[in-house]
Amino acid sequence: MSETELKTEELPPLYQDSSFWGMTVTQFWGAFNDNLYKQLVLLFCAQQALQLQTDDRQGTALAVFALPFVFFSGLGGWYADRHTKRTIVIACKVAEIIIALLAMAAFFTGELLPLLIVLGLLSTQSAIFGPAKYGILPEMLRDDDLPQANGIIQMTTFIAIIFGMASAGFVKQAYPDQLWKTSYFCIGIAVIGTIASFWVRRTPVAHPGLPFSRSALGIDTETRGLLRNDRRLLSVLLISSVFWFVGGIVQPLVNIFGIGQLHISESRTSLMAACMGVGISLGCIVAGRASRKRVNFKLVTIGAWGLVACLAAMAGFGWWATPEAGETLPKADVSLWASFIPLTTTEWLARGILTLLGFFAGLFVVPLQVELQTRPPKSLKGRMIGAMNLINWIGIVLSALFFGLFTWGFNALNWPMSNVFLFLAAVVLPIAILYHPKDEILSHDRP
Repeated sequence: MSETELKTEELPPLYQDSSFWGMTVTQFWGAFNDNLYKQLVLLFCAQQALQLQTDDRQGTALAVFALPFVFFSGLGGWYADRHTKRTIVIACKVAEIIIALLAMAAFFTGELLPLLIVLGLLSTQSAIFGPAKYGILPEMLRDDDLPQANGIIQMTTFIAIIFGMASAGFVKQAYPDQLWKTSYFCIGIAVIGTIASFWVRRTPVAHPGLPFSRSALGIDTETRGLLRNDRRLLSVLLISSVFWFVGGIVQPLVNIFGIGQLHISESRTSLMAACMGVGISLGCIVAGRASRKRVNFKLVTIGAWGLVACLAAMAGFGWWATPEAGETLPKADVSLWASFIPLTTTEWLARGILTLLGFFAGLFVVPLQVELQTRPPKSLKGRMIGAMNLINWIGIVLSALFFGLFTWGFNALNWPMSNVFLFLAAVVLPIAILYHPKDEILSHDRP
């Protein structure tokens, strides 16, 4: 029995592995902080646009959040293969504490520019963290545990998104002029995440002495060669990018749909958006369990058709839910807790459709994530995750540009923004029709 096989067999069961749960807790609170702050900035932009009749700067904020992933994901992948990923995880969590302190100062100013600067720093930290976060999973877990592990990681990530996004609407209504107070909470969360990161076990350096080259800032030569020779891996990478392009448009679209088209409060709009997170969490868990120790691409097909149906339903729902129907909803609730109870059929339907949308998104994304972790050789896993982040965030940058174009064009034509949902359904439809690769069995032992 080889040393690698022995180490694999000695790994504890997934649900008893403190290292895995340390990673789960660490990334959960990091995702919470990311989405709390990002949603606060998006709501700030949406409110300014509607109250001051200025351009909606949500697209600008999303671009500021996305661009560091484009510029630094490759560098994060190089670091992840060149150094032990545990060290990178801990360093990124310490950086999160510092950024939370800077966020407090930005809130004090009440101006958009400092908020955007901190948003850019937050995404830079996340860009470096991502390749280590996902790259360490195949190093410290059995391959056949990865579907369930990714299901749990993705589920907890989107639960964090739920609470982060929903909390943003509540704290903005509760402290409209004192948002800096939320930073105490964010700092505490960053500290908890940092402590949890020390539970993560140290894994061997994937590629000791890996030299740095300028290509490492993007997709390096070895990774490009792998993608050129492995068309299956390349197709997974590109489809993953399409998924994040669609998701990048859906989030601000739901914000402007709720506040501008349905005329509901910020807390209700945040809860409506958070319903997608509830659905994604459920979808990720179902995908992890249904995979049964294989990369189950049938789930991608089911997820794609579900996304098409739900996006088309949201477009049709937008035609029916006219502004007059939404005017019966209060623009500010008497109690923040009252926001949890939908007041009209309009709000019930919107939350239900968005929950289903999230569920099918969870089915769609988990097999893609597992394939990108397991298919590359060990020495390239970190850089492949960096490439994945880079390509995904190029999709998100494009989503910010498209959202800005849609906002400008639809306002000029006086069209409801809910029509954008139909465009997104058309983007996903070719994947549902044409993309049907065979499942891939995951072995007990690592390659």
